[in-house]
Amino acid sequence: MANTAPAIIKGISSMATRQVLVELVSAFEQQSGCTVAIEAVGGVDAAKRVQAGETFDVVVLASDAIDKLIAAGHLQVGSRRDLVRSGVAVAVRAGEPVPDISSEDAVKRAVLVATSVSYSTGPSGVALARLFERWGITSEMAGRMVQAPPGVPVGTMVARGEVALGFQQLSELLHVEGITLVGPLPPAIQILATFSAGIHRSVVAGSPHSESVRAMLDHMTSKQADQAKKRQGMDPA
Repeated sequence: MANTAPAIIKGISSMATRQVLVELVSAFEQQSGCTVAIEAVGGVDAAKRVQAGETFDVVVLASDAIDKLIAAGHLQVGSRRDLVRSGVAVAVRAGEPVPDISSEDAVKRAVLVATSVSYSTGPSGVALARLFERWGITSEMAGRMVQAPPGVPVGTMVARGEVALGFQQLSELLHVEGITLVGPLPPAIQILATFSAGIHRSVVAGSPHSESVRAMLDHMTSKQADQAKKRQGMDPA
């Protein structure tokens, strides 16, 4: 890339990976000289924008969403790279009593006594709804369930007192002010999601730009990226 302008890599991601991508991108920019701009929005909205034809070099979403975009021809076949795994945690507003969530039964009791419960539009929200169905409490909770709008963190709704109990990816709750992070869901009901990257079909294979994109993904999946992922409440995939 000598005697050429540094590559500019454009991407879009779900909010769940926003913080970890900021850290990973910064390290890659320093070592490569590339400029990377990754926009973080609600995962549902991100997928819709890619489906509508908006062009990004890299898309980072839950792995099932990446697979669907590949199957639909928006992302390159074989380009999926698993980046992180993330679990769900529970939060209450700062100063409010902290519920016991040490077991499945304890979480169920906490949900049943909460005046309102919030969850996301992402994969964790879908899995949580299925968990409530398995518990047989869906109808009982119907008037108290609040799904956060796409791109709106559950933690901010908890901090503002709009909901009493919030469930979301730990990475999205870590940096929210005004909440108490109760902790992760117990292992028996923990909801794990894998977030992956895919390369857009518009990136020309073998081009210098393609090499820059692939170098960034190599960095993001390398051992040297592991500590950044753990700092942001995630595990290497």
